[in-house]
Amino acid sequence: MKRYILTGTPGCGKTSIVRALEVAGYLVVEEAATDIIALRNAQGITEPHTQASFIDDITNLQKQRQLRVASLEPGIQFYDRSPVCTYALSRWLGVPISTTLADEMERIRAERTYQQQVFFIENLGFCASTQARRISFEDSIKFEKVHEETYLAFGYECVRVAPQELVGRVEQIERYVLARE
Repeated sequence: MKRYILTGTPGCGKTSIVRALEVAGYLVVEEAATDIIALRNAQGITEPHTQASFIDDITNLQKQRQLRVASLEPGIQFYDRSPVCTYALSRWLGVPISTTLADEMERIRAERTYQQQVFFIENLGFCASTQARRISFEDSIKFEKVHEETYLAFGYECVRVAPQELVGRVEQIERYVLARE
C-alpha cells in the first residue's frame, strides 16, 4: 500500500486536489484539523486552538482515520495532511509536543506508514478566510515554511506542486505516483 501525504499552507488548494483525486477513483483520507475545528465551533468553542486537547484531538482523529483504511486492499491512498502537519501546527502554536503526538510520530516512523515523498502544495498567492481558516496570507507563508522545515526534519522529501490550474496539479501528482507503481 502506498500512502501519499498532501501538505502545504492553509488555502493552497489541497482539498480541491484531494476531491479531484477521489473523483478519479483514488482512496482519500480527509484532513482532521478542519473537522475538529468545525466540531468545537458547533459546541460553542470559538477558538478551539486554545483548548489543551486541540492537538491531541487532531492526532487521535488522524490516527483513527488512517487505521480505519489500513486493512483495505492494496493501492494508492492520498492523505489530506498527516501527523507531521500536526507537529508543525503544534510548533506554530507554540505548544509543547504532547505525549500523544510524540507517540503517533514514533508509530508512523516505526511502521513506515507514509511514503517518504510528500506532495508539498505551494500557495496560490492568497489565502481566503473560512470558518476554520482564520490566518492572513502573510502568516500562511510563514506557516508554509514551518511545514516544509518540519517534514524535512523528519526525513521526508517534499515534491513541490506549483500553482497552476487544478487539472495540472492533479496530473502532476498522478504522473508521479503512477511512475513509481
